Amino acid sequence: MKSFSFLSPTLFLLFLFTFNLIVAVAAILGNQTDYFALLKFKESISTDPYKSLESWNSSIHFCKWRGITCSPMHQRVIGLNLEGYRLHGSLSPHVANLTFLKNLNLRNNSFFGEITQELGQLLQLQQLYLDYNSFVGKIPTNLTYCTNLKWLILDRNNLIGKIPIEIASLKMLQTLSVSSNKLTGEIPSFIGNFSSIKQLNFGHNNLEGDIPQAICLLKNLTFLAVGLNNLSGSPPFCLYNITSLTMLNMPLNNFHGPLPFNMFHTLPNLQYLEMGGNQFSGLIPTSLNSSSSIILFDISSNHFVGQVPSLGRLKDLHFLILELNNLGYNSTKDLHFLKSLTNCSKLEAFSISDNNFGGNLPNYIGNLSTELTNIHVGANQITGKIPRELGNLIGLILLAMGSNHFEGIIPTTFGKLQKMQVLSLSENKLSGDIPHFITNLSQLFDLNLQHNMFEGNIPRSIGNCQKLQILELSHNKIRGTIPLEVFTLFSLTNILDLSHNSLSGSLPREVGMLKNIDWLDVSENHLSGNIPETIGECTSLEYLLLEGNSFNGTIPSSLASHKGLRYLDLSSNQFYGPIPDAMQNISSLEYLNVSFNMLEGEVPTHGVFGNATQVAISGNNKLCGGIAQLHLPPCHIKGIKHPKHHKFRMIIVIVSVVSFLLILSFIITTYWMRKRNKKRSFDSPTIDQLTKVSYQTLHRGTDGFSTRNLIGSGSFGSVYRGNLVSEDNFVAVKVLNLQKQGAHKSFIVECNALKNIRHRNLVKILTCCSSTDYTGQEFKALVFDYMKNGSLEQWLHPEILNAEPPTTLDLGQRLNIIIDVASALHYLHHECEQLVIHCDLKPSNVLLDNDMVAHVSDFGISRLIFTIGGTSHTVTSTIGIKGTVGYAPPEYGMGSEVSTCGDMYSFGILILEMLTGRRPTDETLEDGQNLHNFLRISFPDNLIKILDPHIVSRDAGVSIQDGNSENLIPRIEQCLVSLFKIGLVCSMESPKERMNIVEVNRELIIIKKAFLAGVRALH
Repeated sequence: MKSFSFLSPTLFLLFLFTFNLIVAVAAILGNQTDYFALLKFKESISTDPYKSLESWNSSIHFCKWRGITCSPMHQRVIGLNLEGYRLHGSLSPHVANLTFLKNLNLRNNSFFGEITQELGQLLQLQQLYLDYNSFVGKIPTNLTYCTNLKWLILDRNNLIGKIPIEIASLKMLQTLSVSSNKLTGEIPSFIGNFSSIKQLNFGHNNLEGDIPQAICLLKNLTFLAVGLNNLSGSPPFCLYNITSLTMLNMPLNNFHGPLPFNMFHTLPNLQYLEMGGNQFSGLIPTSLNSSSSIILFDISSNHFVGQVPSLGRLKDLHFLILELNNLGYNSTKDLHFLKSLTNCSKLEAFSISDNNFGGNLPNYIGNLSTELTNIHVGANQITGKIPRELGNLIGLILLAMGSNHFEGIIPTTFGKLQKMQVLSLSENKLSGDIPHFITNLSQLFDLNLQHNMFEGNIPRSIGNCQKLQILELSHNKIRGTIPLEVFTLFSLTNILDLSHNSLSGSLPREVGMLKNIDWLDVSENHLSGNIPETIGECTSLEYLLLEGNSFNGTIPSSLASHKGLRYLDLSSNQFYGPIPDAMQNISSLEYLNVSFNMLEGEVPTHGVFGNATQVAISGNNKLCGGIAQLHLPPCHIKGIKHPKHHKFRMIIVIVSVVSFLLILSFIITTYWMRKRNKKRSFDSPTIDQLTKVSYQTLHRGTDGFSTRNLIGSGSFGSVYRGNLVSEDNFVAVKVLNLQKQGAHKSFIVECNALKNIRHRNLVKILTCCSSTDYTGQEFKALVFDYMKNGSLEQWLHPEILNAEPPTTLDLGQRLNIIIDVASALHYLHHECEQLVIHCDLKPSNVLLDNDMVAHVSDFGISRLIFTIGGTSHTVTSTIGIKGTVGYAPPEYGMGSEVSTCGDMYSFGILILEMLTGRRPTDETLEDGQNLHNFLRISFPDNLIKILDPHIVSRDAGVSIQDGNSENLIPRIEQCLVSLFKIGLVCSMESPKERMNIVEVNRELIIIKKAFLAGVRALH
């Protein structure tokens, strides 16, 4: 016993010593492990702009390195926080050796590559922040071993795949956020296992399907975001019973159905509700007025109807967004709810635009919160005068009231809105002078008064608006000269649009002070004088529109200074002299129109002049040369002296005599032929002289009219691809089927229609053949420029035609094609020496060249209208053929004469087909229903449904959709709505109700401008 009692304390001390030694060794080894793991982590960083990791060296203990937190007892790394250091590199797998790590925060850097699976070894990890980086690949499944994880934040990366089922085992998870990635699949039902979860964010991915019913098990959920996905269905009603919810974010999906009438009774804590850009319908729940905690209420871009309920109890309401619905009945009671908003003292912005609200804007709108900064009431049916009480809202920054029926003058009280930056009153019936007090709004950067009835002069005090970037005064009755003060607005960088007014005087040399202007439009006024050379100092110009004035003089060579110029229209003026050679050096120029001036001399051949589809020069009879496709006469060579002048004079005399005899012979022959044929029929025209090509040449160039060269067939024949000069010089050869009735006359009329008309958007006839084939049979063919990209039809309906275009047409391309076709029709109807009615406008007769510029083709059944002695005569190819079923107007079927109104009907149907992808003879159209009536019923409520899905898939997230959702960006949607309206009005049953091509072109310019502005805003 004594021996035992002696050894017991000794053994105990030995045990304590050994234990402490083991702990010390373990701490040393652990410290070494963390140290080397951090050095390996640093090695994977390739860029460290802030030198954040400079302290990571052996001079100090790693626990003192920047971004490192260690435990006090063991000096082991428990926190690695490098947020916002802009580090660039990969995530080293050695980070998994930091086995005590609880918090890993690498957010807001530039890490790339996959998220390493080794993170699953961090068993102590509680917080993982990898958001705002460039990680790729799938969410690592090994995270399932991090059973202590509470915060998993992976937003704003490029992660793909489905949300892995393995993370269902993370029972302690409180926040799961994977927004703004490229995740697919459905929202997993296993989220019901996250009993501790408070925040779920799946927004901005490619998720689809319904919101799972299992979400209703999350009784602690406060934040749910599923917006900007492809989710559908009606959200489960139990979702509206999660009383803990403070934020419900579900915009830009395809959810539908009504909202529960009592939803705001069961969501008493809700502060933020975002449901815009879906298919929700029905009434706004009246229970909304009981939700005193609401801060933001956004139900925009849905199908809600009816009146807006009283909102007077929403004491904390800051933002009310109701735009783009079907609210209101166009009645005087529609805006009564605004009175209840006067109790919402924190209101900062509200939008009720693009609805059906009618009546007058009530005076008590001036009693709304002085905190208001934004008011949108545009695109409704509001009438009457603008309330002067609006001037009480002195905090207003933006006021948008366009596209209503306001009349009268702008209230003088607007002069008090000194914080105003955007003022849009366009497309109303406002009148009077542009008030001077508007120009005292020194913060203004966007002033839009276009499409009203303003008169008088542009006030010189406009120069006070030194922050103005956009000034749009077009389509009014403004007169006088352009004040020089406009050109002292150095802030004007986006748009200066003074078009379609009655402005006179010159364009002053001070225009050169607008060095940064992007869009300058003074077209369709009464301006005159020379274009000042100083225009070359506007170095940022992309669009310059001067057409429809009385400008004269020569085209200034300084225009060549605009290295970024894309669109230049100088047409319908009085310019004379040559086209400056320097203009061919503008490499960015996409379109040049100098038509209908008095220009002369040689046309350049390079730059924009090297592509006949990009330049319009008609109406200048003294131009010569240029590329062959312009079909201009050759230029005379000046300065050649003949050594024997008397011989030269003799030749002139001989030629004159011979010419006189030929003319006399022609007159006598014509007289006897007319006497012999007392009545000449205008319905049987003879072919005019046209340079011909032989049958042998065409046979050889098309490889014997081989089927592999067949590129299409039409009413009177087939079209082959061939080459007549070289292997690279392709042409299109239209061979007439002379067995078909009317083919002869079609050949004659098409030759006569095309031989003298030249326009960038009309197909060009190069030559013809009227001969016999190798069997002795009569043969007739026409030769045209070859269009590499085929017809519009094969782009709109590739699945039907078994065509394989390189891609589908996006909205911008479709808009350009519509503008091209409209330009061609304007030329045929108004600019030709004789009126041409096409009679068969349809997608198969619209061809696309290398640059996707459209050319109208196939004039085989066109009508040429001559005026002789005050009487109109029609030259036509066939009797009884008046177009194609579905595209021909209804009056042709009842025996009416062809007219420009008929072409406009076909053009309207063409637009509707381009926007919807539906043919006018589509099988889905019910009996007795045409494309016009079908779309009129569905428009504009179901715009996304009637759109061609190829447009949506092509433009997703860029110029059509917001994110990956099936909802349209409002600015782009407005362009689509305008295009649909043109198509519908042009295809009205009554010819008198249709738009003419002049009106259409005017609207298309506005739409194009709005579309480009929308695209610029998105980028």
